[in-house]
This record gives sequence, C-alpha cells and structure tokens, in this order.
Amino acid sequence: MTRGFTLIELIVVMVLLGVLSVFLLPALKPDDFATRGFRDETTALLRYAQKTAVAQRRMVCVSVQANGLRLQMDAASPASGVCAQALEAPSRLQGGRGLSSTVSNFYFTPLGGTDQASNITLSLSGLQPIVVEASSGYVHD
Repeated sequence: MTRGFTLIELIVVMVLLGVLSVFLLPALKPDDFATRGFRDETTALLRYAQKTAVAQRRMVCVSVQANGLRLQMDAASPASGVCAQALEAPSRLQGGRGLSSTVSNFYFTPLGGTDQASNITLSLSGLQPIVVEASSGYVHD
C-alpha cells in the first residue's frame, strides 16, 4: 500500500488556500483601506466646498494640511475676500496623514472656479492624485 495524498485532495487544498488568501491578504493591510477612505472623503469635501461657493455666492477657502482639509467661508455675500466663518461640512476627515498639495491654501470663487492659475494636485502616498481644475473648480477623482 502506498502512502500520500491523492490528486483530488491536493487540488481541494490548493483551492481552499487560494480562496482564503483572497480574503485574508486585504485584511493584513488595514492602512490601505483607511487611506483609500480618507482620499474619498477628501474628494467629497472638495466637491462640497465648490458647490457651497456656487450655491451661496461666497468664497470658500480651503487650507490643506497633512491630516486633512480646513474649510472656511466668506462671511459676506457677495464675496468680500475675507474667509472668517467656519464652514460646517457634512462629514469630518478622520485618520488621514500624509496629504500634500501643490498649494497649501486656495479658494473657490462664487462662480465655482479657483483663484489659482494652474490646476491644484492633492496627493496621498500610493494613491491616484486628486486634481482640482483651476478654471472650473471641477474635482477629478
């Protein structure tokens, strides 16, 4: 009598290992999921800031920091050029780190564009950058 495993048993074990690796490997890197969520929330906040500027006909100032964005709104309508009022956003960025931008401060105008002459790029390590078009204020995902 020979000892060992049959071909069927070996194939079943390999299939089980393959299925388990699909579910376990992403769980070993929880930072990737959190970083992706932080990027998506940053994109949503930029879109919210741009839409608020248009809807309320005020400037919305964006300050880019390593751990997130700070939004402030012009207190007067039409825009006076002073962002002194905090803009309450529908969500708060949490757990982010390493956010960088080509400019540290910019604002959305009441027409939706930005005050910059060229596009603004925000980036997180290892992920696709977020680009804000200078003329239209459109936020590319």
